[in-house]
Amino acid sequence: MKFSKAKCKVLHMSRGNPKHNYRLGEEWIESSPEERDLGVLIDEKLSMSWQCALAAQTANRVLGCVKSSVTSRSREVILPLYSTLMTPHLEYCI
Repeated sequence: MKFSKAKCKVLHMSRGNPKHNYRLGEEWIESSPEERDLGVLIDEKLSMSWQCALAAQTANRVLGCVKSSVTSRSREVILPLYSTLMTPHLEYCI
């Protein structure tokens, strides 16, 4: 099986890792502090806080669009919009 060297990256885990350099064939593989795999953003500490911050930021932008484009503030209008547009972003973080 052939690997695409441009798509390969090294993610060093844990604090005590000596962070060796690796190569694939003749080319050195680039090191990365974080990587996205199957839609999940993972950093070297296995923390998902950055992904949660991005999801909250996206949900906040959607809320801003809803507030600026909808003139009615009634519960019957806002609640379905909130549950349809914002809830998926916040649940993605959880």
